[in-house]
Amino acid sequence: MSRQIRLLTLAILALCISTPVFAASHREAPLIANDPAADITDFYLFRSWQDSDKAIVIMNVIPGQEPGSGPNYFNFADDVLYEIHVDNNKNNIAGNIIYQIRFKTEIREPGNVFPLAYVALPPITALAGSGSEGLLVRQSYTVSEVRFGQPPRDLGTGPMFAVPSNVGARTTPNYEQLAAKGIFPLKNGGRVFAGQRDETFYIDLGGTFDTLNLHVSPILSPADDANDALLLGAARDTFSGFNVNTIALEIPISDLMGPKGNTLIGAYASTSRPKVTVIKKNGDRDNSSRFVQVARMGNPLVNELVIPTNMKDKWNATDAEDEAEFVSSYCNSALATALNAVFATGFPTTNREDLVNALLRYSPGPPVCGGGKSNETLSDLLRVDLNVPPTAADSQRRLGPLAHDPSGNATPDKAGWPNGRRPNDDVTDVALRVVGGILTNPATPNLGDGVNFNIGSVGGSKTANGIATTFPFLPTPFDGRDRRHIDPGEASN
Repeated sequence: MSRQIRLLTLAILALCISTPVFAASHREAPLIANDPAADITDFYLFRSWQDSDKAIVIMNVIPGQEPGSGPNYFNFADDVLYEIHVDNNKNNIAGNIIYQIRFKTEIREPGNVFPLAYVALPPITALAGSGSEGLLVRQSYTVSEVRFGQPPRDLGTGPMFAVPSNVGARTTPNYEQLAAKGIFPLKNGGRVFAGQRDETFYIDLGGTFDTLNLHVSPILSPADDANDALLLGAARDTFSGFNVNTIALEIPISDLMGPKGNTLIGAYASTSRPKVTVIKKNGDRDNSSRFVQVARMGNPLVNELVIPTNMKDKWNATDAEDEAEFVSSYCNSALATALNAVFATGFPTTNREDLVNALLRYSPGPPVCGGGKSNETLSDLLRVDLNVPPTAADSQRRLGPLAHDPSGNATPDKAGWPNGRRPNDDVTDVALRVVGGILTNPATPNLGDGVNFNIGSVGGSKTANGIATTFPFLPTPFDGRDRRHIDPGEASN
């Protein structure tokens, strides 16, 4: 067998084991790909740069929303339990605090005779009362806090409504003013937002899935890599012009702190569906009170980069603290094997204790690869030290701790992933380097896809490269009438 055929065979085998490769968590497992309302696309956890006394938790669902997809636009599911699980005592079990979000959909008159979900009769400028008449399909929701050993606590201070999809200038004029009315206070001193936002995750997804056939060299020069507002050469942001549905919580850091003032916390997001659903004769649904988890997300890219295809659905249904069941996939990196096969590199593929330590622990522990045993709980949690000051929006570096200047000198941003995760963190490029071994080998090259920022974002208070400066910290969603999917060489507005 020739060397070229061997390389191609290895690449195909490795990609079959780990596909999809890296798309945050968009359609990452066979079953969840058929359930967009429960598909967690991204999970963010960071200290607010608008109010440093607050932490921000964001769960995005319903991937790849084409903004003009009417007449029924994108809604959260009434029968999905959306949850944020928090570990604040560093035992790797995220059960100290759980935030639960539930939705309820109503069809308002004249929705009983009119065939559209939203109409400009008059334009929609409010979520309730005058100005909301055209909001024929409206979603209300609740936010509950469950602390270990205590009954649930309703955090709402009154009725709360999800912000509808951005239909267009006639139906939803002054969209950001409407979105601002969808920010509601909570009893804990925080705030909540639920509704549509811009798909902030950026990646050359099409090139990735064409067997790592990226539009640029996967090894970036120091100058290109240091540019946080660059679309390199022919690189493409596949998600440009698409939207997602967002649940964002602003929570006082004092409410999240653990015993003895611990500010190092871990968290993950999950979605669950009723264990049993019975359809009555009149068509109504009768859901059981028991729920089954169908998706989860802590660190970005784990289900794509680490978990084999035949285990992806099981991984989604497994609690984060049971990650030890999947530890062999962390120890033996299928993606590193694929990168080596396609690009003739020599990245380490076995005994990857560095991946175990980085993703499943608060600090390095005893070896578990190669048959090593540990009695500790291993858990895929997104971890953040809320004692680290936030970085202002216009000073954030997409590579976080790996950031550098054009000459290659380190200029790290300590508030970026893996110390939490912010919407603009380039988790694709960081994850590629972690898989390449940068945690143990600083000489690992500047791996990346050439997409260095959220191209084409519109509206709202944001920096030049699309970082939103105020809560809920995701840019304005693209409107259905005038949406754009920006390609290289096109104007961004």
